[in-house]
Amino acid sequence: MRNKTELLLKDEVHRIVGCAMEVSNVLGHGLLEKPYENALVVEFGLQGIPCQQQRQFDVSYKNVKVGGYIPDLICFEQVVVDTKTIERITDHELGQMLNYLKITGLEVGLLLNFKHAKLEWKRVVLQRNRE
Repeated sequence: MRNKTELLLKDEVHRIVGCAMEVSNVLGHGLLEKPYENALVVEFGLQGIPCQQQRQFDVSYKNVKVGGYIPDLICFEQVVVDTKTIERITDHELGQMLNYLKITGLEVGLLLNFKHAKLEWKRVVLQRNRE
């Protein structure tokens, strides 16, 4: 059982952020989101990180499918990765990621913002009841 102070998926998140830093260093800042997402897929492949791009999840309301959600990337089958090119990551994006985690059934999300010269990233964890 995991220690309460130990970060969930710490090593996986560390590897993903390292890849994002490499992409940021090589491509620079100021592009649209899609080139960063695609470059991450390439870098994940080079680093041996399993990744699914644009996997679809159903969105249901009272057991009725009302739409879909397609995350940018799912890494290690456990981490939702969302690429951004926004001024800064705010509570709005953090709230969105919590909803994405609920929809996917996963616990860890990672927001990666490539807008500026220094990569901005935020880790988001959806707390679930554990026995």
